[in-house]
Amino acid sequence: MLVLACRAQDEPSPAEADWVIRNFTFGTGESLPELRLHYTTLGTAQRDAAGRIHNAILILHDTGSSGRPFLTGGFLGVLFLKGQPLDATKYFLILPDAIGHGESSKPSDSLRGRFPHYDDSDMVRAQYLLVHDGLKVEHLRLVLGVGMGGMQTWLWGERYPDFMDALMPQASAPAQIAGRQRLFRDMVVDSIRSDPEWKGGEYTSPLRGLLAAQFVQFLMTTSPGQLQHYLPTGDVADAQFQTLKRRFMRAADANDMLYQYDSSRNYDPGPQLERIRVPLFAVNSADDELNPPELGILEREIKRVVKGRYILIPASEETRGHATAMRARVWRDYLRELLKVSE
Repeated sequence: MLVLACRAQDEPSPAEADWVIRNFTFGTGESLPELRLHYTTLGTAQRDAAGRIHNAILILHDTGSSGRPFLTGGFLGVLFLKGQPLDATKYFLILPDAIGHGESSKPSDSLRGRFPHYDDSDMVRAQYLLVHDGLKVEHLRLVLGVGMGGMQTWLWGERYPDFMDALMPQASAPAQIAGRQRLFRDMVVDSIRSDPEWKGGEYTSPLRGLLAAQFVQFLMTTSPGQLQHYLPTGDVADAQFQTLKRRFMRAADANDMLYQYDSSRNYDPGPQLERIRVPLFAVNSADDELNPPELGILEREIKRVVKGRYILIPASEETRGHATAMRARVWRDYLRELLKVSE
């Protein structure tokens, strides 16, 4: 295992590793002889009298991200230190990179446009195999996810209803992707696919379509209030735009991004919400442009979750739109409550 460097004295030591699933078949019928899942762990697995790990927690990341951002101050410094809700001296924390993300198998490794077309169900099944078969965990104390990881948290509760004690999906909704969010995802995918230089994934020069996709992604996942605060004049906004443009041009792979946004094409946990039996706290922020509260989806659907609760965080100087889920200090007290009620 590779231990990450540059940590404060009181921080837990993250360890990284890979686990390979042989002959993984995707929902489309496509397959890979080897599917690599990269993951990071914090803390030590503890076993009960029967030898079963009883302190494991699974934390799932957003679209286009990986487990690595959970190791930054907004998460690690607020949740994982001694005495905090997910104290790594008490819990065994598992941070996987989903299929197509981070250091797990993804199109940009070599297959590009010939990589199997995965979806959220494939990602959840692979996560389960990593946890159950790879790490030998038979039960989870908690599944917590943000954004795409929040969507997958709903699926975990339905597919494996007895496998965990509690669920905390964030910045997500338990319904089919439709309306403005569906258009947003279609725009990202189409901006890349319709670029004449994409060439079915075999592109060799920078894509204007990829840049357009990143522009719309940025606008949909940031808070209008925060943008107005940090970019108060036209000159400041124009200068920041140029900075963002340079960053975007070197930050993403077109095939990876296309696959990541296409993966939600058939997401829909709605029909099976009654299968979720453990305490579930669904946490969204009012300034999340991807999951605007005025749609009323969570107010309606949470009634079907027997131990479910919907928590809407009002927009404030502390929230960051869709990215509020990565500011754990905003919702940490709700996590404490969830852990208590699910003991």
